Amino acid sequence: MMLLDETARGVYVIAVTPFTENGALDLDSADRMVEFYLEKGATGLTLLGMMGEAPKLTAEESRTLVRRVLARTAGRVPIVVGVSGPGFAAMGELSKAVMDDGAAGVMVAPPGMLRTDDQIVAYYDMVAEAIGAATPLVLQDFPLSTGVQITPAVILKIVGRLPNMVMLKHEDWPGLAKLAAIRAASDKGAARRISVLVGNGGVFLPEELTRGADGAMTGFAYPEMMVDVWRAHAAGKIERAHDLFDAYLPLARYEQQPGPGLAIRKYILAKRGAIASPVLRKPGAALSAADIVDVERLISRQTRRLKEIG
Repeated sequence: MMLLDETARGVYVIAVTPFTENGALDLDSADRMVEFYLEKGATGLTLLGMMGEAPKLTAEESRTLVRRVLARTAGRVPIVVGVSGPGFAAMGELSKAVMDDGAAGVMVAPPGMLRTDDQIVAYYDMVAEAIGAATPLVLQDFPLSTGVQITPAVILKIVGRLPNMVMLKHEDWPGLAKLAAIRAASDKGAARRISVLVGNGGVFLPEELTRGADGAMTGFAYPEMMVDVWRAHAAGKIERAHDLFDAYLPLARYEQQPGPGLAIRKYILAKRGAIASPVLRKPGAALSAADIVDVERLISRQTRRLKEIG
């Protein structure tokens, strides 16, 4: 079994969940989507994330999607599964199921009712108990969505308490100072070094790589942007990484809008042939004609800029 560990690096694409025009789970598109992401250079995939419409799926649909993707990847890349939820019973059940099916680890975001540092630490102690000590854990730190502020000191305390916490999905915004503080602690030997992959659609990716991130765990309709930026940066071609990033930035910024962002991503993925339909399961945003004009213009300008930088 391919298990996640502290050495993980690269680009773990947050996968969308494909639906048919009538809102049913589209497993054929899931197969096509997997091949698209791997062809673009994804190091791993993350399923049932916040941008994967996980709360709209039934428990059985969640299991079905994970099994289908695991069967399609057949061990080619590690698969992380989001198991965040309001109760530990369901979290533990889903974690055991996906790990038994071959997932590499699970990701858990804190619930919004956590207010103090002690509550956050205690919550992740209970998460570890629910998922089992042998299950690799990714802590998703996304305060803009969860409303939970986790300081570097608290993250490092959890790392010290939970040997199976092997990765931080870092999505604070602004968060460069937090990332630098976490890396400084491990560089000085004051904490175990874990993998740090960043989110927020990759809109700060070059700067985050410079501050010590190991890659990205997020979504974008052009995942090759994140892959190429990460590869260039890892090769020491820092200016090349920034040039590539700059070519995609206007579209990445547009896609990062709260509300229509996922609809934009799915529209482009359908246009690129990765999925059959851009439909979001209800309730979900739909693009207006003006939105589509904006997107098409941004794609055209992006194509031109990429030709210019070669």
